[in-house]
Amino acid sequence: MYSYVTGKIDLVESNYVVIDNNGIGYQIYTPNPYSFAEGEQYKVYLYQYVREDEISLYGFKTKEEKSLFLKLIEVKGLGCKMALPILATGSIEGIIDAIERENVLYLKKFPKIGDKVARQIILDLKGKLVSSNTTNFQSKDYSELIEALKALGYKQSDINKVLPNITEEDVEKQIKEALRLLLK
Repeated sequence: MYSYVTGKIDLVESNYVVIDNNGIGYQIYTPNPYSFAEGEQYKVYLYQYVREDEISLYGFKTKEEKSLFLKLIEVKGLGCKMALPILATGSIEGIIDAIERENVLYLKKFPKIGDKVARQIILDLKGKLVSSNTTNFQSKDYSELIEALKALGYKQSDINKVLPNITEEDVEKQIKEALRLLLK
């Protein structure tokens, strides 16, 4: 399994780039290949797709893009080739916001996404995505708290609402404070 590759972009095509790493050219499908410049050095975060008849690499400029891609391909009826154009034509914030607000019309604007798939995306991912608005609360200080609240059955979206109001430093006290806030 590959995590990332660093190298110079050798070729930019309509749906992929070729990155040269120590004399080996990796063909990597990306959401927006034209955002890469030939001859420039990049670190590309990878996802390796392996099936009986295909082995492909999908690459992303940021960890957040890769993370959203991995969540999207978990959705029933949505594969890699359908998830990539979503990332190419939409912003991460916009996609997450549309899912959280159940905005089917926004999701249907993406290629090959109809009403049924858009509703499936919302059903499978609502409350499971974290936007950059809330990632600042995903520090080490709150990771134990978040895991504890998830174990108690709370949704990520509900947890994100109370995290800004947590003032305690001790994990046990954080949990008690979060539960008080969640029960209001």
